[in-house]
Parts: sequence; C-alpha cells; structure tokens
Amino acid sequence: MEYTLLLKGIIIGFSLALPIGPIGILCIRKTIAHGHLPGMIVGFGAATADAIYGCVAAFGLTVISDLLVTQQMWLRLVGGAFLLYLGVKTFLARPVEEMPSSNGRGLLGSYVSTFLLTLTNPLTIFAFLGVFAALGVRNGDLGYGSAATLVLGVFLGSSLWFFILSYGVTLFRGNINSTGLGWVNRISGFLIICFGIIAIVSFR
Repeated sequence: MEYTLLLKGIIIGFSLALPIGPIGILCIRKTIAHGHLPGMIVGFGAATADAIYGCVAAFGLTVISDLLVTQQMWLRLVGGAFLLYLGVKTFLARPVEEMPSSNGRGLLGSYVSTFLLTLTNPLTIFAFLGVFAALGVRNGDLGYGSAATLVLGVFLGSSLWFFILSYGVTLFRGNINSTGLGWVNRISGFLIICFGIIAIVSFR
C-alpha cells in the first residue's frame, strides 16, 4: 500500500511539474548560465513548494486551502510582480563567459526565491486535488503515515523532472557561446515577463 502511494505521489509530482512554465524556463536559463547544480536548486525550490501544496491536499487541510484561494488575487499580484522583476533582470543580464563557482549563499537565494514564487500560485491546490481524484486518492481520507508517503512521492517526482530537464540542458550547454547565452537571456527574460503579465491580468 505504501509503495503504491509513493509511486502515485511520484507520478503526480512529475506530471504537474512537466509543463514548461516560468519555473522551467528559470531552470533552463540557470543551467545554461551557471551549470547543472544551480539549475537543480531551482527545481528543488519548486519541488518543495509542490510538496507543501501536496501536503495541504493529502492531509485535507481545508482551512489553509480556503485561505490560499480567497487570497489568490494578492498572491497572483505578488507572484506576477516578482516574475516581471526576474524577467527584466534576466533580459538585461550579461552572458557569463565562465561558469562561476557555486557558493552556498547564491544557491540558497535561488532555492528560496523559486520556492516563494511557486507558492504564489494557489490554484495549484486544485490541480493536486484533481490528480489525486483521478488516481483514486480521496482528500482527507489518508492516515498521517500514508499522506506523508504520498507527499514524499510528490517531492521526488517533481525533483525527478527538474533533474532530467537540467541534465538534458547540460548535455548541449558546452556548445553555446557568449552570443548564444545573450539570446538565451533575452528570450528567457521575455517569456518570464509574459508569464508575469499573464499572472497579473488573469485573476478574477
């Protein structure tokens, strides 16, 4: 039973992380500019936030989920504004000629910023509830141990996708010169700005 729940959690985490959104673009850009580990740290930040939303869904914490949904306008505004900031910063960033050393402070900053950015999308809770239902996992009906196993699977599945994404980008990273890195920054920045605008104007 526990192994089945763990596998279901991995499937849920992987499938919900799979679409390339602003976090995926950040992961790709960070990997190209700085290497595999910084790119993975971005993914870990997103996976941690996914695990928290999975925890809310698995443990049936309706008070928290209702609060997140009722405050979604402000969360979207904050998240959208942060995306705009990241997008402009990325667009204007100069290409890195040599890969800098990865220090703990920089990695922690990437982790925390991605974690907080992912948390600003409270509608993710509905995605988890929908996938849980599709896989036969009913909200609030699991024991603490089973729910924890499911949430662990969500974290592992989300992390697995970002590992694959970052590692895949690493394979051809060495073929990109400074001109290519400049274009990566501009395209990534533009797409992130677009996601920020969408997040701000799409709330109701």
